[in-house]
Amino acid sequence: MKVSQINIFPIKSLGGINLTDGIVETSGFQYDRNWMLVDENGKFLTQRTKPEMALFQNEIRENNLYVYHQSNPNNGIEIPFNQSSGKIIKSQVWDDPVEALHVSSAADTWFSTQLKISCQLLKMDLDNKRYIENKYKVNNEYVSFADSMPFLIIGQASLEDLNERLDSPVPMSRFRPNIVFTGAAPFQEDTWDKIQIGEVIFQVTKPCARCVMTTIDQDTAAKGKEPLRTLAKYRNVDGKILFGQNLIALNLGNISVGDEVRVL
Repeated sequence: MKVSQINIFPIKSLGGINLTDGIVETSGFQYDRNWMLVDENGKFLTQRTKPEMALFQNEIRENNLYVYHQSNPNNGIEIPFNQSSGKIIKSQVWDDPVEALHVSSAADTWFSTQLKISCQLLKMDLDNKRYIENKYKVNNEYVSFADSMPFLIIGQASLEDLNERLDSPVPMSRFRPNIVFTGAAPFQEDTWDKIQIGEVIFQVTKPCARCVMTTIDQDTAAKGKEPLRTLAKYRNVDGKILFGQNLIALNLGNISVGDEVRVL
């Protein structure tokens, strides 16, 4: 089995970036979900209610993240990587209260104009860590603004199994995994406890419960009923539709596309 994709999503619910190499940090890959947009009440914005967020793309530049709407790549905004201070804004990711750094008024204005809603851009503050649930901790791990866990892995064969059941196949981007691998049977990842990729050992924590975001075309922001409707027929466990496995990293390091995935 080998890694075929490494993906990060620097701003929660916006477009992703495909990498050849990923730097594994405790909270996730470097820059993954390190920022998020919140409305005027401090509630995080998501494609679930604003599908057009899928149309915003990111580029990693030397000292900043460049964000733009896919319809106008030249009208973007630069978000500095090295921000370590700022006004603390209280927000929430699902049931987890978080305290994050306000990025800038300029970023607020740009995103508010683009999304036609008053919003603020926040950055993860490592002085205010968001710890994962106690029952999944090994070394007191914490997570970025991802829904619950630092990493998500899916086998390419699992997607192919799903696509054989669909009238119109869907790409892996619908599921926004951090790591994709090839060379296994469908849903083989469901059987794992620990794996090693490159120099990093990962603990499998729990299956990923899927939501309406999987029905949003990441290229057009169009919303449908698939693949959730079909997944519900054969991947429904206790009312949750499962696809992919969540991970935590037990040590830090680098992984690359092409690295072997070893089951421990």
